[in-house]
Amino acid sequence: MAVKTPSMRGEIEPSRDSLSWSVQNRTSSQEFTMADVAFVVTTIAVFALVALVAKGVAKL
Repeated sequence: MAVKTPSMRGEIEPSRDSLSWSVQNRTSSQEFTMADVAFVVTTIAVFALVALVAKGVAKL
């Protein structure tokens, strides 16, 4: 029986260009998601702080 060997490039390892593009694309998407989460959390924290200050001023 003859043993088939894969070609040197395409079957063993993906090309570096496509691999770096997919890693870069995934990282970019994750960064945008984390930026969105940070923005929402910061906005909620600011509104909570403003509400506490307003409540304190109202008691004066």
